[in-house]
Amino acid sequence: MTRLPIEDVLPALRDTLASGVNALLTASPGAGKTTGVPPSLLAAPWLTGKKLLLMEPRRLAARAAAHRMALSLGQAVGHTIGYRTRLDTKVGPMTRIEVVTEGIVSRLLLQDPSLADYGIVIFDEFHERSLQADAGLALCLEAQRLFRPDLRLLVMSATLECGPISELLGNAPVLVCESRLFPVDTRYLDLPLTGRLETTVVQTIRRSLSQDRGSLLVFLPGMAEIRRVERLLQDSHLDASIRITPLHGDLPQAAQDEAIAPSEPGTRKVVLATSIAETSLTIDGVRVVIDAGLSRVPRFDPRTGLTGLDTVRVTQDSADQRRGRAGRLEPGVCYRLWSEREQGTLAARRPPEVLDADLAPLILELAEWGVNDASELRWLTDPPRAAVAQARDLLMRLEALNTAGSITTHGRNMAGLAMHPRLAHMLIKADPLGLSDLACDIAALLGERDIVRAPAGRRQADLRLRLDILWGHDRSIGETTVDQAACRRVRHTADLYRRRYPKTTMRPHGTPRDPGSAGLLLALAYPDRIAQRQPHEGEARYLLANGRGALFPNPDPLASDLYLVVAGLDAGTQWARIDLAAPVTQSGIEMLFAGRIEEMEDVDWDERTGSVRAVRRRRFGALALSEHALSNPNPSLIARALSVGLRRAGLSTLAWTPELRQWQARVRFLKAVDGPDSHWPNLSDDALLKTMDEWLEPFLAGITTLERVKRMDLAPVLQARLSRDQQQQLDRRAPTHLMVPSGSRLRVDYDQPEGPVLAVRLQEMFGCTDTPKVADGKIPVLLHLLSPAKRPVQVTKDLAGFWANTYRDVRKDLRGRYPKHHWPDNPLIAAPTAKAKPRGQ
Repeated sequence: MTRLPIEDVLPALRDTLASGVNALLTASPGAGKTTGVPPSLLAAPWLTGKKLLLMEPRRLAARAAAHRMALSLGQAVGHTIGYRTRLDTKVGPMTRIEVVTEGIVSRLLLQDPSLADYGIVIFDEFHERSLQADAGLALCLEAQRLFRPDLRLLVMSATLECGPISELLGNAPVLVCESRLFPVDTRYLDLPLTGRLETTVVQTIRRSLSQDRGSLLVFLPGMAEIRRVERLLQDSHLDASIRITPLHGDLPQAAQDEAIAPSEPGTRKVVLATSIAETSLTIDGVRVVIDAGLSRVPRFDPRTGLTGLDTVRVTQDSADQRRGRAGRLEPGVCYRLWSEREQGTLAARRPPEVLDADLAPLILELAEWGVNDASELRWLTDPPRAAVAQARDLLMRLEALNTAGSITTHGRNMAGLAMHPRLAHMLIKADPLGLSDLACDIAALLGERDIVRAPAGRRQADLRLRLDILWGHDRSIGETTVDQAACRRVRHTADLYRRRYPKTTMRPHGTPRDPGSAGLLLALAYPDRIAQRQPHEGEARYLLANGRGALFPNPDPLASDLYLVVAGLDAGTQWARIDLAAPVTQSGIEMLFAGRIEEMEDVDWDERTGSVRAVRRRRFGALALSEHALSNPNPSLIARALSVGLRRAGLSTLAWTPELRQWQARVRFLKAVDGPDSHWPNLSDDALLKTMDEWLEPFLAGITTLERVKRMDLAPVLQARLSRDQQQQLDRRAPTHLMVPSGSRLRVDYDQPEGPVLAVRLQEMFGCTDTPKVADGKIPVLLHLLSPAKRPVQVTKDLAGFWANTYRDVRKDLRGRYPKHHWPDNPLIAAPTAKAKPRGQ
């Protein structure tokens, strides 16, 4: 039998775990760590009387690893080697190694925080940084600290930055195993991929089948692409010796086992797989990998509370993992469907799932464990605060947590069902309604792959359609076809939920099934996604209780319902796309959430009518269930709403007069003279707009429309901003008029950027050498000296300098244009006059 590379480091690993409790093992793909390490530790003295727990990221990998280890011992699974997954368990009283999926570790810790039956927990493929792996490690470290200082923790990975994880494990030793991979010839596209992915994939498969030997492993982003490639290959009439085998997590176990089993003599396989085949699996006979370079990952948006699947480029570490599949057993070939230049632009590794995941299940698990604050634990990557807050808010809506963040009795019952908190809450609350049997079917439909397929733009979002299909009432509706494998899986999961929740109220035998209450049950699971149709031409748009908008992008029969509950949303755009929903009635909403419906008086601005609208509303979240006009609304609320309308319309809407603008400018002038900290109020337009509630609202009593405000006398409103003393100072220091030597009383213009301006005919200033001043004689005005026709001939703040330096040139020009007027040689001794000539001349 071929010696595996992992065997070279097993003695050192056993010594490390004998002398310490934590270790980190990094081994290249194909080293044999998954199936080689656990059996090698069974004889360790510290494991006497205890079991080994091996955590795998996927169900398929967990079952495959258990089968391989059991085969190496010549035993059946369930004897020394067993496994536990969410839907399947094979362990017995003699089991020493339990291979489990990641969520099982958290459940075991909740049942027994000390993990008394286990001597070591091994985290395999930790580089994938799944949320459950991160949480499991954080809880195991806490169990180690509080209860079990002898509990061993071993982290294994193929591609991982060792420093941070070693430090988290208390500076644990790092063991490195270099696998002896066979050489893999890596081939890139000459140019970036254009056109349909599936077409290029099929062309590459056919070329490889004609040029290369051995079976092919093809990495595709998801099940939809797998189905399309499979159909194209079937239509291309491949040789009868070529077997096409899909491989993804939703396949029945028999189909998964067939995909990873060795090919029969004389045949070759083309395995069409998702990223499930990246790690932990060895598919016998594969020496060619075709990598589409994409993967589909869940992304959670804390703003919306929605999780969607994003198709993203693979990272460099994932691409290396995939490439390594081709060189495990002999030299191989890897076709990468991107250019070599694009390879350098790939991210080094995938981000931890904790940064993008829905944290509600995690926060509930932690609360059940007694941890109300996630930051109390030691994490390799801290959960984002926004996502934690979003999760806590949802769990409080679902009555799982109290306001202090502690778990409630209802929350413990939810956690005991080992399902998403939304579904657990729905199932428990359905019991007193006599709908728990229906709730099990709905929970299974929501948790598994959609059982219907339809062409783009023809897919119906109605959950009741799926229930009818599940119950055998309809096999096809319109262009909808049924995924029978998905149906079988949903029925299996629903039956599992019925067994898991013994209180399920079973439908009496022979009673016809009715999906009519589906919306009511969905409302229990998704109270934040109860939606109300909004008036909108064209598209059917809905407002969700959480304030988010959603729509049907294509015609859908559900679009005629006033209220929906939306279970499936694509949150990728400003208006989320409704993918799965069911109708609910307003009476149903009021029955379920009577304690959460608020009655309030809403007084707000109606932009359409330009007036204040005052109504009494009954609200559920962002939804207005009903409203009635208020006969006697609060006057202060009316004034506040009117201020909102005025801010939108702008300050120019008010009844400004030239005199009032001058008054405003005089106040602003004195504030500028005395400094920003002076006692003068800030009466700039920007400041007035921001402080409208202070100076205008008290004068808006009885006014409800913008038209009435436009007719209101604004002068007393603004002048009330000044005290009596300030008004007297204003009249004295910034007078509206100044007396000039001719005896004329002329207006001063303060609303100019250069300061106060006095426009005066030049002849009225004869005999005067001092420029007029304001602000207690501190600030000279800017003189606009005018011709007899009142056109400026000079602008100055230095009247004496004008007479001495400029007047002679100006006089010469004016004498030619205005010969009937008096233009003395010496203006300083001439009499000022507002007439053409002084009297007596």
